Amino acid sequence: MDKVRNTGYRREPLWRAAMIHRVSGLALALFLPLHFLALALALDGEARLDGFLRWTDRPIFKLAETILVALLAVHLLGGIRVLVIENLPWRPGQKQMALAAIAVAVVVAAAFLARVI
Repeated sequence: MDKVRNTGYRREPLWRAAMIHRVSGLALALFLPLHFLALALALDGEARLDGFLRWTDRPIFKLAETILVALLAVHLLGGIRVLVIENLPWRPGQKQMALAAIAVAVVVAAAFLARVI
């Protein structure tokens, strides 16, 4: 017997905010090994680290850094959203606050990109 799944809740902004928070956390976790690799190169010597840093001094990496900053901002603001939901009483404007958090993350990423370029 096939079960009918109710997926209407996925259209809700707060569900989307929770999913964005989870995906940004996963993406940041996938980035960590690359970060540890760069740190290990620093331990191997200045020449290896300098070579790596020159290799990453390309526009595609600047874009990747901007995306990383956006992910960090989204994840941070999503974590704050979870803390508010779990520890404070429900407020009518929480959907708008979730959308505002995404807007703040976009502004932070744009400011970072403007500084990097």
